[in-house]
Parts: sequence; structure tokens; C-alpha cells
Amino acid sequence: MLGMIQMLINLSRRNKQSIMLSFDALAIICLIFASFWIRLDYLFYPAGNDKLLIAIFASPLLAIPIFSVFGLYREMIRFVGFNALWRIVQAASLFALLWGLIVFMANVEAVPRSVIIINWVLVILVIGSSRFIARWLLLGEVDSSNVVIYGAGSAGRQLSTALSQSKEYNPIAFIDDSSEINKHSINGLKIFSPNDLQSLIDKKNIKEVLIAIPSLTRARRHAIVNFLESFKVLVRSLPGVAELAQGKVKVNDLLEIDLRDLLGRESVKPNKDLFKKNILNKVVMVTGAGGSIGSELCRQILLSKPKKLVLYELSESSIYLINQELRDHNEFNIEVIPIIGSVIDKDRVFKICDLYGVQTIYHAAAYKHVPLVQFNPSQGVYNNTIGTMLLAEAAIASNVETFVLISTDKAVRPTNYMGASKRAAEMVLQALNELSHKTCFTMVRFGNVLDSSGSVIPLFKKQIEEGGPVTVTHVDIVRYFMMIPEAVELVIQAGAMSKGGEVFVLDMGEPIRIYDLARKMINLSGLEVLDKNNPGGDIEIQYSGLRPGEKLFEELLIDGKFSLTENK
Repeated sequence: MLGMIQMLINLSRRNKQSIMLSFDALAIICLIFASFWIRLDYLFYPAGNDKLLIAIFASPLLAIPIFSVFGLYREMIRFVGFNALWRIVQAASLFALLWGLIVFMANVEAVPRSVIIINWVLVILVIGSSRFIARWLLLGEVDSSNVVIYGAGSAGRQLSTALSQSKEYNPIAFIDDSSEINKHSINGLKIFSPNDLQSLIDKKNIKEVLIAIPSLTRARRHAIVNFLESFKVLVRSLPGVAELAQGKVKVNDLLEIDLRDLLGRESVKPNKDLFKKNILNKVVMVTGAGGSIGSELCRQILLSKPKKLVLYELSESSIYLINQELRDHNEFNIEVIPIIGSVIDKDRVFKICDLYGVQTIYHAAAYKHVPLVQFNPSQGVYNNTIGTMLLAEAAIASNVETFVLISTDKAVRPTNYMGASKRAAEMVLQALNELSHKTCFTMVRFGNVLDSSGSVIPLFKKQIEEGGPVTVTHVDIVRYFMMIPEAVELVIQAGAMSKGGEVFVLDMGEPIRIYDLARKMINLSGLEVLDKNNPGGDIEIQYSGLRPGEKLFEELLIDGKFSLTENK
């Protein structure tokens, strides 16, 4: 049953409409026969009455166009409401009226007038109930969260109406302090007192309580939150009208930012055929497995069914978190091996690669924060350049087949130690690729990834939550950006296309001005930028100046020359 419902959900819009049309056509014919049976009190079939048979079996040719005009096939079943029911009543009424007129004008015999009325009632009941039953079944298949609305006033009623159309939330009941409305119902939801909340949580598996009383004083809101703290539910609160008007609401109280909106372009579609070459049934190792890029690499690699996945990470806490996550989502029961170690430790890397028979290495371990590496240049070079060289030598010694270095756009004409250390690492691998006949070395170069550690996105979010200001180093500074999953998909594909020694450059679209990014994040948070043109705004953007080694713009190519791959 569940599989059939999911199959229906996944059907194209045209196929769903075809099913609805077929159901309605069959139902209309059956309901006319049912109307005769109800009126005459016996199973009726008009044998020998050709006019009546034609009138019955041709009735869908009249009904379906009428239903179409009233928009019954434009409605999305999962979100059908009472407005749709009213249109069904109108369409059924017009159909019954016209069908009756046609029958009597054509002088069709043996059709009692009451049959027209009975048929009208049955069409409304069956066509209408079919939509609501389908809505109930389809919404029941969505993994929604049962919620209780605290506050049965105007805001609570509007919220319940909105949530009833939602796939994520399933409103169960109202909670209200007023004893006068206790046990009454609004929008089909019963109103309970706060003392009944624990019983509701236990019986209805309530996950969240939504406070919908915008006019609450701060003291009263604090008291309600304190009361709800003792229950094992997530508490959310609608912002007060005054807070909204004054712009005091923080980003988390308003709109959640969709990072894809910040990208300003469509994500690059992956070529899934390339995913298997270096992963399927192979032993794969990811260095820096607990980082932003490394952890996403591990997630996507696991889905491509490697023989084993070796997590190599220096940070104990990071490797613990990604190891636990992968174990919880390891649907193919692939062996995941967490190894604590540094890429500088060549002997350990060799022993791990040799012991587990590693065939593919994705090298994501690096010091990548420009200001920190600029302040600690020796460690940046030691880890990023020397570490890459030692790791590569261990890979050659243990007969690793493919070695993919995740590089950066800052390696192009570098003006800082981080970029210089990564460019040196690229050159080391290109030299080793010339000497090695066992291991294929390749490099993938791209810019910033949205929401990674060290990215401006988490910093801007935090600054907006705190009420500003948002700090930008320079008004004209630009950067290339990608989503983390998008970048990782292209890293895996680049490794599959490599023949040895290439530097792959990801097509990251046009660079994005950081100032524009800051403005967009503020606006998507439901707030306004505070500047001389808008002195009544909420969040100010301040310029902190370029940091040591930082450039206004980054490049992806040294000489501007490139060749397109098959994966455009």
C-alpha cells in the first residue's frame, strides 16, 4: 500500500491528471446507475432503451469538460481545500442540470425527476470525498512532525490553516490559557488547557510546540517558555508585531536562508557514470575526513559502494563525528575504518595504505585559513606542501592507483603563504607523476565553498543574529563560490577523468561580490541594510580592510588557457 502511494506521488503531473479523469468518467457512469437503483429500489439496467443507455454512457463527455472549466484537474490533490470542494459543488450542479435538460429535451423515457437530484447529491459526495481521501492518503505518506499550537487567537487560527497545507508539520491541537474556550474546536482542532500538554505529547507523539501569541508581553512569553522547558519538545515562537515593526527579530526568528539562493546560478549537474570508476568495490581513503570537504566526500563515496572507506583525520573530535554519522547512514554495510593520524607521518600512512590495500586517495587535509597560515607560514608549508609530498610518496610505495589533491584558486599567482603552499603541492605531484608508473596523480582546483568552515557564510550568519554589523574586508572584493556537495561531486568526477598530472579547474560561474553576498543574506533574513540611503535599516555593513596576503579577486588559471573536458 505504502509503495503504491509513493509511486503515485512520483508520477508526472500529466499522468496524475489522466488517473483523475479516468476515475471521474467511470464514477459518473456508475453514479447514474446508482441513482436509478436508489430511486427504484432494485438493480436497474435499461435493456432495450437505447436513448437512455447513450445518455448514461455518454455522460462523461458532458461532465469532464465542465469539471475542467471549474479547475478540478488543476488542483494539487495533496493541498486540496474547502475552496476546491465549493468548485466541485458548482461543477456537479451544472452537470446535473444540463444532463437533466438533455434527457428531457431528447424525450428519453423512464427517467424519474428524482434520479437527477439523487445523482447530483451522489456526484458531490463521491467526487468531493475522492479528493479528500486521496489528500489524506498522500499527506499521510509525508514524514511530517506533529505539532501543538500554543494560542487559539487570531494568529493561532491563521497558523493552523497554513500548517494544514504544509508537508512538514501536522497540527494536532491548540493549547490556550483561557478556560472559557477549553474543549472547544477551531478548524477541526480541539483546544486543551496547558495541564493537558503532557498527555497530548504522550498520546499523539508531539514533536514541537509553536507559540502563536504575537501580543505577548516579554514577561508572559518568558513564563510560557519556562513552563514548556520541562517537556521534551522543540519550542518555536512567532515574533511579536512590535518586534517585527522595529526590526529587532533575529535571523533565526524569521526566514531560514537557502544557500542556493546565495549562489546566484544553477548547480552543476553531475555525471553519475564517472562516480564508480575510482570508488566502486575499491578501498578508498579520505584525508582530512572530518573537515567540510572531507566529510562530504565521505558521504558521497559511501553512496557509490566502495569496498572499504578509510577515514584519515588528525582531529579526534572531527573523526568521531563523521564516523558516527556514516555508521548511522551506512545502508550498504560498508566497512568504515576511522584512523587518527597526520599526513606528515609517512610511515603511518604507508602502513595504513598497505594494511587495508588502499586504491584511491582523496587528499583533503590542509591548513586553508589564509590569515592563520599567513601568521604561521612554516606550519602551512610543512602541512600543505611537505605533507602532500610525504603522503604521495607513501601512496607510491603502497601501490595506490589514484591520488586526487583538492587544491584552491589561491594557488594561482599566490600572494599569501596558504596559496603558495598549495601551488607548491601541485608542482610536487606533477613531478611525482612523471616519475611514478604506479600511481596516477591529479589535482582539482576550485574557490570558496558556501557554508564551509572558514567561509564568510557562517560569520555573516553569526553577525546578523547578533544584530550586526556585518564586516566585509573591501567593497570590491569578489570570490568564486560553490555548494559543498556540488564541489565534491566534481572532485570525484575529475579524479575519474584523470590520465595523470592534470590540474582540473571547476567551472564556478561568475565570481560573486562579497558585499552583494552580505546584502543578500541580510535581505533573506527579513531585515534591511542600514546605510546612508536607509538610515532606518537594521544591519550595517562595515569595511575592515584587506587582510595580509588577501587579494581583491581570485583566479582559476595561471595563463588563462584551458581545455574543456567531456563533463561540461
